[in-house]
Amino acid sequence: MKKYALKIVVALLAIVLLSVFSSYNRLVQLEESRLSSWGDVENSYQRRNDLIPNLVNVVKGSANYEQTTLIQVIEARAKATSVKIESGNLNLSSMQNFQKVQEEISSSLSKLLVVVEKYPDLQANKNFLNLQEQLEGTENRIAFVREAFNKFTRIYNIQRRKAITSIWVKYFYPRFEIQPYFQSQEGAENAPVVDFSNKK
Repeated sequence: MKKYALKIVVALLAIVLLSVFSSYNRLVQLEESRLSSWGDVENSYQRRNDLIPNLVNVVKGSANYEQTTLIQVIEARAKATSVKIESGNLNLSSMQNFQKVQEEISSSLSKLLVVVEKYPDLQANKNFLNLQEQLEGTENRIAFVREAFNKFTRIYNIQRRKAITSIWVKYFYPRFEIQPYFQSQEGAENAPVVDFSNKK
């Protein structure tokens, strides 16, 4: 009888340990997917930042540009490139700070593009048209990777909040916290309009 009871206890312990390790491994996998997705977000914003110097140079070389507007774009880019988030520090505060500087770039780019509409010769510049295409593609890519990041965050958070997993997290691996989503400021869901075509 004792041997039978011992076997039951061992079997139950094995089931518990299997559940603990399985939950842990699943959260690690989902956490890595989320972090990888965040890398795509950063890369896409970096791609936009890399295009800005070319845009500024084309505008400077082809138009009687407004110095203040270009300076705003350059300063916003400088600030944005200085904000990096370490993978272990991907929390609400750091994401909001990252988001804030990226939105400053969006705002300054939008102002620049309004100014550009005054210069038809610039709108016919091949380099400028090429930048238009690249910026449009980059803005679309940014929207796509932000959505993908939120999808991975949602999957992670659902797994983290499941009944059994949440128990194991509480007692065995509390470092797995509920994670924040990428939430744009009000009105930021509309990507900057990158349209250099002639307006009638």
